[in-house]
Amino acid sequence: MKKNSPAQRAAITGILASLAIATAFLERAVCAALPLPPGVRPGLSNIIVTFACTAMGFPYALGIAAVKSAFTLLSAGVWAGILSFSGGMISVTATALLLRYAKKLSYAGVSVISACLHNLSQLFAVSLLSGSGAYWYLAPVLLLSGAGFGLLTGTALNAVIPALRKLFPFIKKG
Repeated sequence: MKKNSPAQRAAITGILASLAIATAFLERAVCAALPLPPGVRPGLSNIIVTFACTAMGFPYALGIAAVKSAFTLLSAGVWAGILSFSGGMISVTATALLLRYAKKLSYAGVSVISACLHNLSQLFAVSLLSGSGAYWYLAPVLLLSGAGFGLLTGTALNAVIPALRKLFPFIKKG
């Protein structure tokens, strides 16, 4: 297979999308058993999406986030799918912009900002869907958890990136 061929990029995108879906599915199952506030999730699949954004580029990461949202729609319902999509599109866009223009920002910094924007966009979406601003009382909890879990996922990405680069040697360096 030719280095960086379209077939290779499609295969890698499929593998990363599958990993993101599997991680999100496992996370949802584990979080359902924990006494977490509404909307609080670690967002571990964002490690994969951020890696895709870094290594392959914004369009690939956006596609992976969209596939992950489609999976959420099919497995958890319309509201969950819409919230996944709104949060995912905003956070991937923020990640791409931060990686491109805030070069001195670490993966942890990028992940913290993206996680907080993800949560805020979901609050905005649920307010629009419900016709009520009643859910904004969750903003402090979601921002704190977004910052904490964003720090966790950014640190985890930094730790696993050498192994990911070995698995996917033909993708661009970020």
